[in-house]
Amino acid sequence: MTENKEKTYLFDNPRNVKLVIRGLLVVCIILVILDLIIHRHSVHPWEHIFAFYPVYGFVSCVVLVLLAKELRKLVMRSENYYDAYPDIDPFNDDGSQEDHDA
Repeated sequence: MTENKEKTYLFDNPRNVKLVIRGLLVVCIILVILDLIIHRHSVHPWEHIFAFYPVYGFVSCVVLVLLAKELRKLVMRSENYYDAYPDIDPFNDDGSQEDHDA
């Protein structure tokens, strides 16, 4: 009998993932409720808008992801980019094939 002795990690169990997501949601809800209670000494008038910082943070993350997707299109290489020159050894400037293990 062969037993599969793969190591299981914390987030391999879907129950743990749901627990972390629920915990984060509870923390977010508590922080938004505290936004009503705690007085902040704000400088700019838009900082007085309810839940300004959570909305600002969410929009900033969405914009960052969208910009990263566009940047990926700009800097992405083809799938066989490193296979274009299979005869060249990356350790030698002259392209010669030497044994580096010796």
